[in-house]
Amino acid sequence: MQSGIRFVLVLTFGVLLGAGPARAQDQHQTADAQPAAKTLFGQATKAAALAPQAIGFYSRGCLAGAQALPLDGPHWQAMRPSRQRMWGHPELIRFLERFAPVAAQASAWPGILVGDMAQARGGPMLTGHASHQLGLDADIWLKPMPVERLSQAQREQVSSISVVRADRLDVDPATWTAGHQAVLRAAAMDPQVQRVFANAAIKRELCRSAKGASWLRKIRPEQGHDYHFHVRLFCPEGETQCKAQDPTPEGDGCDASLDWWFSEEALHPKPPAKPTPPLTLADLPADCRQVLEARGATPTTPEVLP
Repeated sequence: MQSGIRFVLVLTFGVLLGAGPARAQDQHQTADAQPAAKTLFGQATKAAALAPQAIGFYSRGCLAGAQALPLDGPHWQAMRPSRQRMWGHPELIRFLERFAPVAAQASAWPGILVGDMAQARGGPMLTGHASHQLGLDADIWLKPMPVERLSQAQREQVSSISVVRADRLDVDPATWTAGHQAVLRAAAMDPQVQRVFANAAIKRELCRSAKGASWLRKIRPEQGHDYHFHVRLFCPEGETQCKAQDPTPEGDGCDASLDWWFSEEALHPKPPAKPTPPLTLADLPADCRQVLEARGATPTTPEVLP
């Protein structure tokens, strides 16, 4: 797999670095010919054997020295293992190991179900997520972990639950519970958490029940996120290549800014006039090339369940 990635990279760089007049004449064409970064990073199934480091920004970067979250642990189970998105910066792995029992105790759930994290070397994903590129993001399902250990097939087939009403204006009282609020509060209260993305309807409900609470500042409304919420960690201390996100705005976020999320513009956004082209390796920090070309680390991905 790594040789395949290296071949694509060498071929691409060979085209881009071609000599003579042809290079000047075809500069625009060769730029267009670069493979999408999501293709290159999507091929990697082993972490880069480098010191752990988050490189770039959450939506434009990569990850060296990733670790895989075990499929099972005290108060968590990992979902959709076939997607190969259970990788994270060691700080994210430690956070989830610490957060799961705290969330379980706060909510009286048996535990949490962990969805997408990052790919083995971070970077853009083939499908979904614009972020999740540094190994500092994780999706937590809005469905309590079952007591029993899920089989491989169940982890691929079982779905989460939506806690948002069909009109997307509020939470669904048939599925929303105090346990959901407890888990979200536990995530937002953790000092390592930079932001928690959740559907605006969830934010609206939290503003009703906990208005003025300091932790509400970290709960940020976002499109989707009605089946899961998204935890984002701060850049690890001392990792200067990790680009920090702006601080969350002052206040609890339960003001007029929340109202926009229930406007026609937000609920039914118009498609962009022109699709955004996919990121290429040239769009990412320079060291992401080294991450792609590095040898694979000793596999740490948990074995497939029976």
